[in-house]
Amino acid sequence: MPKEYRTIREVAGPLMMISDVEDVKYDELGEIELPNGETRRCKVLEVNGTNALVQLFESAAGINLAGSKVRFLGRSMELPVSPDMLSRVFDGLGNPIDDGPALIPEKRLDVNGTPMNPAARNYPQEFIQTGVSAIDGLNTLVRGQKLPIFSASGLPHAQLAAQIARQATVRGKNEQFAVVFAAMGITFEESDRTVMFVNLANDPAIERIATPKMALTAAEYLAFDLGMHVLVIMTDITNYADALREVSAARKEVPGRRGYPGYMYTDLATLYERAGRLRGKDGSITLIPILTMPEDDKTHPIPDLTGYITEGQIILSRELYRKGVTPPIDVLPSLSRLKDKGIGPGRTRKDHAATMNQLFAAYARGKDARELMVILGEAALTEMDKKYAEFAEAFEKQYVSQGYNANRSIEETLDIGWQLLAILPRSELKRIKDDMLDEFYPGEK
Repeated sequence: MPKEYRTIREVAGPLMMISDVEDVKYDELGEIELPNGETRRCKVLEVNGTNALVQLFESAAGINLAGSKVRFLGRSMELPVSPDMLSRVFDGLGNPIDDGPALIPEKRLDVNGTPMNPAARNYPQEFIQTGVSAIDGLNTLVRGQKLPIFSASGLPHAQLAAQIARQATVRGKNEQFAVVFAAMGITFEESDRTVMFVNLANDPAIERIATPKMALTAAEYLAFDLGMHVLVIMTDITNYADALREVSAARKEVPGRRGYPGYMYTDLATLYERAGRLRGKDGSITLIPILTMPEDDKTHPIPDLTGYITEGQIILSRELYRKGVTPPIDVLPSLSRLKDKGIGPGRTRKDHAATMNQLFAAYARGKDARELMVILGEAALTEMDKKYAEFAEAFEKQYVSQGYNANRSIEETLDIGWQLLAILPRSELKRIKDDMLDEFYPGEK
């Protein structure tokens, strides 16, 4: 039976100091029993000799220093897992909140996971179809990749996340696919292939820190125990980082950039690096973390550190949003570093790489032509510049903008790309080989 301590020395906000403890470890869970029999949960943040500093999961109100008891449970936070998790909704600590029956666990897993041996990783290479042309066609997502979405306050990242979760699929026969969704403060439609972990804005900061770990633990079970291909969508990482800062400030730690703890890079890496593919395992974990950039600043510590760890980024544009482009994905600064590994014959289509490069080049020149038109007027443009400006406008309206309910196959996306390239003369399509132009180019031969 766990030893009980009546040695609570101090309560300061969400933190509590207990003295004269024995054999207590970092990250260990505890229970606080109040004089009225109520039980509250806590987690060990720091052990210094015989003193333990714990963080409360609930409010500290009503805790009597003399009359309350603390028990340490001898284990860190665990998630009960089972195949029945699919289609269920949990809170940030893994408790069901969908009025369904209690989960009968197959096993309990430590939410901190186990480190993935770099030598045991398989290289990400299989294509994941999201149904969103700006991602599938130009910034392709592959199994096992970490591809964040950089958004900003007021932009529709929640709608894009819901669309990807609803539409994402792996191409091929008999491939089991699941989505794990870690949501902080948003609503989301249920699905029979989705496991949801929901943390609300008024829930404790320590629960917000636990939510993505719960989600990734569920994903590891589905991927590496059940052999499923799992897409993990986490929103909003900015709220997670703010919770880290709140806990760090409560512990009176020396702050780093903009008040965030100096270990935030390490902390984010422990989340992001749990995605991937393992040799000898059929399943995979693909990760899409979504974060809102404070003040639209890409150099802010959260997007800056995320960009170092992950393999690219999808950037949402306020300018495109004002023009009514949905989803407002800015394809030029967006990047998927692994896109070349997931496209081509046998994965998408043989013309994918060539059309992708040509679309990027044509859109970049078209945007330059439009900027020149604003400064000097349309009369200053050559006929070819006008063609490129027309292409850029059509590209945003027909290729990037598709709404949040359209689910385009990769073949549809590539065909739309060819229709747009037909605006330009064949002689301008210098990034595509002649034999491919002969086969696919719909304009004048």
